[in-house]
Amino acid sequence: MHIRLAAVLVVLVGLNSGAYGWGATGHRVTGDIAQQHLAPKTQARVNALLGTQDLARASTFADDMRSSPDLFWQKTASPWHYVTVPEGKRYSDVGAPPKGDAMQALTQFAATLRNPDASDDEQRLALKFAIHLIGDLHQPLHVGNGTDRGGNSVKLEWFGKPSNLHRVWDTDMIASTDLSYTELSRWLNRGITASQRELWREPNPLVWINESSALLPKIYPEGTRLGYDYRHAHFSTLERRLSQAGIRIAAWLDWVYAPLHLPANANS
Repeated sequence: MHIRLAAVLVVLVGLNSGAYGWGATGHRVTGDIAQQHLAPKTQARVNALLGTQDLARASTFADDMRSSPDLFWQKTASPWHYVTVPEGKRYSDVGAPPKGDAMQALTQFAATLRNPDASDDEQRLALKFAIHLIGDLHQPLHVGNGTDRGGNSVKLEWFGKPSNLHRVWDTDMIASTDLSYTELSRWLNRGITASQRELWREPNPLVWINESSALLPKIYPEGTRLGYDYRHAHFSTLERRLSQAGIRIAAWLDWVYAPLHLPANANS
């Protein structure tokens, strides 16, 4: 009985922590877009690890596992979903804290995916978590300034209902479309031009972090009652960040696996 109650409490804490990046729909949109832009050889490696599971389903894994009581998910991995960049600084000025962050985790996951001695389980974890973190870093409030828990402390109303700034960006604005993740990803993917795709194919996380950090001050509202005006002002930014995240997931995976696609004597 006590064990079951503890498990339920862990789940509830995870669901109400307010620390998610994009909500489940947003993450699935980024994964679904990425699926359409992987290089064939990268797709083959992804398939070998995920089997019949696609990137949309894999994209929510790191948030789904927050309900696990395992110390890895409750302590070690918890800080990996975001980075902190104080106002007036760049990530390169501050770097990762001792407990780690998303940038440090992505570096670690890239090494794991390239390591021939890493087990399938280790590589599968690295792949799923990396897909998720790339999405997170495109949500501006996951490159927080360190003062308000990534907007979670900014309490407000969204169309008359209690919310906070983080939730508005990860869930509320996306939910307001009343679209499934496949509908939204299809609409967004169709709108990505060839020139945008090439411009956005940037595998360096520092670029994505700097973009989100630059957007952050622009998305804080003047008041606390948000509705159509706020949505109209910021929804195109949200769409762009979801689209860019999808392209960057594919670009990062292509970059990670590129050395593994070279012939054995390519560098000789």
